[in-house]
Amino acid sequence: MANEEVAGRGKHREFLVVAHTGREVVTQTMDAIARHCAAADVRLRVVDYDTRSRDHASADEPEPAGNGRERPASHPVDPEHLRNLGAAVQVTTPEPASAEGCEVVIVLGGDGTFLRAAELAYPAHVPVLGINLGHIGFLAEAEANRVDAVMQQLIAGDYRVEPRMTLDVAVIDPAQPDAPVARTWALNEVAILNRTNNGVLELVTEVDGRPVSAFGADGVLVATPTGSTAYAFSAGGPVMWPDLEAILVVPSNAHALFARPLVTSPRSRIAVEIDKRGRAGVALCDGRRRIDVSAGARVEVVRSERSVLWVRIDSEPFTDRLVTKFDLPVTGWRGRQT
Repeated sequence: MANEEVAGRGKHREFLVVAHTGREVVTQTMDAIARHCAAADVRLRVVDYDTRSRDHASADEPEPAGNGRERPASHPVDPEHLRNLGAAVQVTTPEPASAEGCEVVIVLGGDGTFLRAAELAYPAHVPVLGINLGHIGFLAEAEANRVDAVMQQLIAGDYRVEPRMTLDVAVIDPAQPDAPVARTWALNEVAILNRTNNGVLELVTEVDGRPVSAFGADGVLVATPTGSTAYAFSAGGPVMWPDLEAILVVPSNAHALFARPLVTSPRSRIAVEIDKRGRAGVALCDGRRRIDVSAGARVEVVRSERSVLWVRIDSEPFTDRLVTKFDLPVTGWRGRQT
């Protein structure tokens, strides 16, 4: 979906920015965004959470407690400073309606910040553009040192929007199968996990109404192609190209002979049942949205009818991104000889 017509719109334009304020580079990156928006008469919207000074890491990318490292300093977004740079800035709250009316949600940070921003963009059906301030930042489209070029393209409407499939997640109580206990969604994955670190979770996986395998494990991940390079990859799942249409099922530390990753149809209905005689679990979506799953309950996952919209500003192949982000060795490659 092209956006060349954006620059010629008659109505006002507005960008929402979601930032990881635990990194110093966020200040100069925000300044650059504000200057470009001021020059182009594009309004800015920022989240009040990102404007507050904190003496700990951002909630979307927390530092593990007791690791011996110092918490990063907080570098909150300063709306008044951005206004002094000429930008029209509105402060909003982090609610599902926060992105409504915006053209794009700009993410400054890593993958955790991107997933936080997606929670605002998804219900409003607004595309998301990631600018990486961290290390790997697999979900980001560009690095912070390219912010000027990125903003020039964004303001000129020189970008395109691609859909990324998401998952609908429902927790079902067998006593009330037609009334789900809870519903939510996931861009990367839903992880059905043991609620504690004691013992294993006894599970049965199901595809399209038929049982596949029963085993004890730390959990099971049901992921999208976008999420295949995240938690699912760490659990031993395959890398899937993001334009692939499929649902990935990856057992995590399973105690079983057959507990291999499965790549299923995007039309499949995946279910994970928790043994009613065993421990309770939890369904964790994108590491952010948590639903308790009692013993005997099941988690059902299907492809969502709604996608997360992804802003693309260049045509870098996914293969190159994979090699760069994971620092894969390619020495000796000669390519096809012509």
